[in-house]
Amino acid sequence: MFHIDGSRVTATPFSAGPWDPTMQHGGAPTALVARAAEAFPTARPMRVARLTVDLLRPVPVATLDIETEVVREGRKIQLLQVRLLHEGKECVRASVLKLRTEAQDLPEHQGFRPLEFDVPEAGEPRSPGFNPHGFGSGLSTKLVSGEWGQPGPAAVWFRMDRAMVRSEATTPLMRAALTADFCNGVSSVVDFRNWTYINGDLTVSFAREPVGEWILLDAETWMGDSGGAVAFARLADRDGYFGRAVQSVLIEKRG
Repeated sequence: MFHIDGSRVTATPFSAGPWDPTMQHGGAPTALVARAAEAFPTARPMRVARLTVDLLRPVPVATLDIETEVVREGRKIQLLQVRLLHEGKECVRASVLKLRTEAQDLPEHQGFRPLEFDVPEAGEPRSPGFNPHGFGSGLSTKLVSGEWGQPGPAAVWFRMDRAMVRSEATTPLMRAALTADFCNGVSSVVDFRNWTYINGDLTVSFAREPVGEWILLDAETWMGDSGGAVAFARLADRDGYFGRAVQSVLIEKRG
């Protein structure tokens, strides 16, 4: 989906979303933010605990610049700002919080919830689910709750099969970040043919690091009465639930 040379990123048509073939799917720049955060060095072992992405304007399928800077460096946290710019204009501004990791002799607790759905290989073959637009064409999905194309909550396993960055492995964090952006699409409460429901942001919080290729998105949308909605989801891998995602969504009638 991307070719990267230092801080310059060239997007390919495989990054495009369903709304406009010249604009990226939100999961694509979100994965870039996750990659930048993981790659940024820390003085002590740390993991990404929270990622907030503000989509300031549509992100074009074009060449972008990535800027990463430290907002706060401490013994227990690192706070980063990651920006994606096109021709000097800021398209994405993200805040990423890292927390120190170290072995802890924790008391017994119920903090790690087991899976409530089958693993992706169980049951019927994987369903393609989404229209074969650029970004979606690189995904394998398996619906485990709800119905494709029907309004309401749904749970879907996602696996990104196409490499996000040329000659690089797509990390579990990048997989979780890009999957989280599907909250509004998976759990839409309006008909895609008549309405748009674009998110202006995405926040993902992680209790632990995700593992593996498959990420479960168990999503729901609550709609207000003035064109706004909130879409949210629990995120899981084969080992159980590890995080939550929230989006602010704008709903509009198609022209």
